[in-house]
Amino acid sequence: MANAQNEQQFMQASALAQDLRALLGKLKRRLREQAHVGDLTPSQVSVLLRLEKDGPATASGLARAEGMRPQSIAPVIAALEEAGLIKGLPDPADGRQTILSLTDTCRKWVEEGRAARQDWLTRTLQERLSPQEQEKLTEAVELLRRLVDD
Repeated sequence: MANAQNEQQFMQASALAQDLRALLGKLKRRLREQAHVGDLTPSQVSVLLRLEKDGPATASGLARAEGMRPQSIAPVIAALEEAGLIKGLPDPADGRQTILSLTDTCRKWVEEGRAARQDWLTRTLQERLSPQEQEKLTEAVELLRRLVDD
């Protein structure tokens, strides 16, 4: 009897995991739509987010952090520079290297994208969920946090 119950609990957890992955993926796509990422590739977005999070870096440092070969990151950097989203300045410690950082234009674009996503999600929560449902979702978020926090 215990084995059958364990098997049923495992199957329920497995189905829940599948539903969560699908739902969170869909939420992520909807939020991305709100940010108006435009024609940026996932690699370009990843580099911008890394520069925002970790600060200025060299191309080789970015390649390492992104798990890419330096030759593979070069076109990503070139496209972002051409779009005016990153700029490179000589490294004061080693003039042979270039330190890449976000432009003010990019920082503003990132902030506007975050604000758009926040506004959309706030409006959607208010429009589609009752206060009681929002409270249930708050409880669910706490449970999800326990899944990912170390």
